[in-house]
Amino acid sequence: MTEHRLQVEELLADYRRSRAQLADVHQQLARVSATAQSADGLVTATVGARGELTDLVLDAEAYTRYRPSELAAHIVRAAKEATAEAFSGAEEILAPALGRSADPGAVLSGTADLSDDELAVGDEEDDDAGFEDQNWLDDSEWSKTR
Repeated sequence: MTEHRLQVEELLADYRRSRAQLADVHQQLARVSATAQSADGLVTATVGARGELTDLVLDAEAYTRYRPSELAAHIVRAAKEATAEAFSGAEEILAPALGRSADPGAVLSGTADLSDDELAVGDEEDDDAGFEDQNWLDDSEWSKTR
């Protein structure tokens, strides 16, 4: 076998190993699930690895005990707690696959390739100032016909 052929075979073997590792990580992440309950146990939220709500159980008593806004607050709180737990589990799975140079939490939150400047919260009055009060439609003709 030529040296070039050996290099190609080595690269293909590395690719296959990486692909198998990626598939394994993907399968492990698919199994990540976390559940949290409200203090009284009337609201139970379950989420997946990225915090997506996969199950919500509301005890019948929750409908009579809470006003809609209170019930919503309990749901949100339980989902947030479950998401924090799920992210922790997902970070543990991703860390070995990503290596030391990558932050698993940043990868999960979608900020891994953003700089500090891009993540910084700036002044609201920068480039977009006043756009919400702007009328972008020429409705002068419409007004005349009414």
